[in-house]
Amino acid sequence: MADFLFEIGLEEVPARMIAGAQAELEQRVVKILERERLMRSGAGTKSFATPRRLAVWVEGVAEQQEDVAEELVGPSVKVAYKDGVATPAAVAFAKKAGVEVAALKTITNAKGEYLAATLVKAGREAAEVIAAEMPKELAGIYWAKNMYWRAGRPERFVRPVRWMVAMLGEKTVPVEFGGYVAGSVTYGHRVLFGEKEIVLKAPGDYEDALLGGFVIADVEVRRQRIRKALDKVTRAGDPKGSGLRWREDHELVDKLTQLTEWPSVLMGGFEKEYLALPEEVLVTVMRDHQNYFAVEDKSGKLAPHFLAVLNTEADEAGVAVIRHGNERVLRARFNDARFFWEFDQRVPLNERCMLLENVTFQKDLGSYAVKTGKVRKAAAALAGRVVERGLEVDVLALDHAARLAKADLTAELVKEFTELQGVVGGLYARAQGFPAAVGDAIYDQYKPESMEDGVPRTTEGALLAIADKADTIAGMFGLGLEPTGSKDPFALRRAANGIVKILAETKVTLPLKLDEIAEMGSYDAAVVAKMRGFFAERLEFYLKEARGQAYDVVKAALAAGASDVRDAVARAEAVTAVRGSDDFVAVSSAFKRMKNILSQAREKGISAARGVDAALLTEPTERALADRSAELADRVYTLRAEKSYRAALEEIATLRPQVDAFFEAVMVMAPDEAVRANRLALLEKVLGDFSGIADFSEIVIAG
Repeated sequence: MADFLFEIGLEEVPARMIAGAQAELEQRVVKILERERLMRSGAGTKSFATPRRLAVWVEGVAEQQEDVAEELVGPSVKVAYKDGVATPAAVAFAKKAGVEVAALKTITNAKGEYLAATLVKAGREAAEVIAAEMPKELAGIYWAKNMYWRAGRPERFVRPVRWMVAMLGEKTVPVEFGGYVAGSVTYGHRVLFGEKEIVLKAPGDYEDALLGGFVIADVEVRRQRIRKALDKVTRAGDPKGSGLRWREDHELVDKLTQLTEWPSVLMGGFEKEYLALPEEVLVTVMRDHQNYFAVEDKSGKLAPHFLAVLNTEADEAGVAVIRHGNERVLRARFNDARFFWEFDQRVPLNERCMLLENVTFQKDLGSYAVKTGKVRKAAAALAGRVVERGLEVDVLALDHAARLAKADLTAELVKEFTELQGVVGGLYARAQGFPAAVGDAIYDQYKPESMEDGVPRTTEGALLAIADKADTIAGMFGLGLEPTGSKDPFALRRAANGIVKILAETKVTLPLKLDEIAEMGSYDAAVVAKMRGFFAERLEFYLKEARGQAYDVVKAALAAGASDVRDAVARAEAVTAVRGSDDFVAVSSAFKRMKNILSQAREKGISAARGVDAALLTEPTERALADRSAELADRVYTLRAEKSYRAALEEIATLRPQVDAFFEAVMVMAPDEAVRANRLALLEKVLGDFSGIADFSEIVIAG
């Protein structure tokens, strides 16, 4: 047994692609070794990644496959021998097996007596297997974009290959890919270590050897180094102890972890006059355009400082030069932002609405002016419904927000900083004297942009966001541009996820259902049907991914209703809360049995009676089930009306003794047609009375 190491060295890979490729390479290496009987299941593995390399280390890999004995079955004895003499069939089988006819044996199976031979397949050396299989796995790694880099060569990869390492113990494995043959030589940091070779003696030397070459190969170690450096430099830049802190940003930490091999941090500053610009603009410039962390004071207000993560280390003089360069670049970006902010104010949002006639939303759906009209109509319809149901809405502010929502698409600031679409419109609305409800709704119209993002802060903002997203989905569905597989060029899944999340998480409950949202526009019936199914699929996704509900709980809850989002969430959570009790498990199992019996009866053309006839309940256990279920039904209905779903489920679970006794003593499919139909009707009634919260037959019973 020996440890195995594989590394592929590349030109710098885009940060967003690294984490997925790191995980996939590890999976593929493990798959090769397990498939080829070279590693035991559960053996230790570790993966590494930097912008210039992907690597995998595996412990305890066999240096050669074990021999495998395989029994080859040939013709029947009757066919193989005639009058005690081997027939051509026997001779041919012996030749195929590579043995003499006399060496063949006879086995007996279900079909009779047959000739057989035991073949021993000699195990191959691990190096031979890995060298043959690894290139195929490398070529199969998924990249969002690939490239050719050698003229006339067929291989495609994310970036040109520059070196490879493949070692099994102290021996190299000759893996060939991209014009390179793997060896035992890797390379350190491009600037700090140059092109000097790092010769590895064994796989276990990998991390320490790279540290000597100014490379931290472990992604998590690099991430923690960045976070600690951010803390340290911020404290050092706050000599008066005024409470400066770097603004937490998990995504930027992850991005910079993947952009660096030897990270260090410096603090820079900018003139306080720039703080007169909206914070959102300043942070976007620092974060999205320069990869800088914002710094805030103890009250959470932006401070005139930034933190830059470098992929190098320098002495004090070098740091001063780098700082000056970063400050100069940031100052230029801030000046641009200030110019655009002031320039845009010359044209009010009201006037910008007319310019939307010249901004195309989608070639077949028209301009943003057309979309604005549809969104205003949809938002008004949604507002009307929620007002009818007792929710207070500033209808005038909502209409103003819907009318102005897309006006910032004509603003120079948005053209320069597209990430601020919507946000800029909200800021301009406030600056131009519109009520806060209008500005806030415009500001939040694209929320949530992911499952981690927050929902709109106001009811008006939530209604505008729903109307906008639903109109986009309906328009694209009407053109047949629905998401397929992993392809979703118009981000329709994200839009539908946003609608579901808004309905589930707004501070004030919106009395709206997904089916109503699908029907709110003048959409074709086929489009409405597709939208309903799409929303139900996204609600299922939300329950699993955002709420962490088990798949069977989600199926059970949605089978009882998939339009009222908050209600579905509450029902799923109630099922999860009680599913561990023995009584609930037993009742769920019984309900599944009831459903199967009814289904089988329908398949045979056997119908249930239209109602339960008490006179035909001849067995004590079926009378007990009927009486107890009727008694519980009223109580459960009341609890359901109060949305006390957990209490209702606990009541249903108390039906277990009667259900168990019924199935022990009663044959549902009785010979007497009237009794059989009556018993089927009883099962239908029990299922109907108690499946309003969830379809218990969907619950998977362990064991």
